[in-house]
Amino acid sequence: MKKITVIGGDNRLKILKTHLEKEGYFVDTLGLFEDDSGDITTSQIIILPVPTTKDKKTVFCPLTNRKILLGDIAENLKNEQLVLCCNYMFENKKCVDYGSLDSYALLNAVPTAEGAIKLAIENTPYTLWQSKVLVIGFGRVGKILSDRLKKLGADVTVSCRKPSDSAMCEALGYKTVHTKNLNKEPLCYDIIFNTVDVKVIDDTTFKNCGCDLIIDLSSKGGFSLDAANEYQVKAIKAPGLPALIAPVTAAEILNRTVNQIINSY
Repeated sequence: MKKITVIGGDNRLKILKTHLEKEGYFVDTLGLFEDDSGDITTSQIIILPVPTTKDKKTVFCPLTNRKILLGDIAENLKNEQLVLCCNYMFENKKCVDYGSLDSYALLNAVPTAEGAIKLAIENTPYTLWQSKVLVIGFGRVGKILSDRLKKLGADVTVSCRKPSDSAMCEALGYKTVHTKNLNKEPLCYDIIFNTVDVKVIDDTTFKNCGCDLIIDLSSKGGFSLDAANEYQVKAIKAPGLPALIAPVTAAEILNRTVNQIINSY
């Protein structure tokens, strides 16, 4: 029986643990439950959370606030152990960044998009149907979110940089705007969704922003929350929506990805 150690993480990792145990693995944890003490030195596989880290130093442990240093993990890893990370890599180790895999990220974009729509519905006094919405970014989340919004009857504009993305958006029936032009004209939309991980809206742009709600789905942030509040634009930071909105689905997606990786080694 192979042993897996799950380190850190949120509710989706708790559910993942149950899935893996049903599939015949012995699973222990470290930083996922209070006072757990999983031992990575005796495991064939180590799974780290989504994201693996937010500060590049410690493992993301939102449920326990345990301080687990990435450096300590690296020192105890053996060359034959398989390590699964999200948006992080241990150098010179047998490590897979599952967060970079389309097979994971595209499916994970679905609960992200649904969670964003849920927030929009809960925080506006009107329907998404006939609302003017802007989706900043046409990556994995942007594609799924734009599709769902259009199917709900929203008037969708997508902000992108690549000519190929702009052409695809037009082919799919979306209006488009170049991301570099977002700060040149007033943002006359009812709702704005940001999906990109760099600052794309300048602080002063909120002065002439007519939107009722802006939702930031990125981890690093596409705008200043303080600036939005200063100009009385309702803004919500919403990273990590899959685990908050649909932990069961998020865990099933992660479980599928984990098994695909394990079976390929």
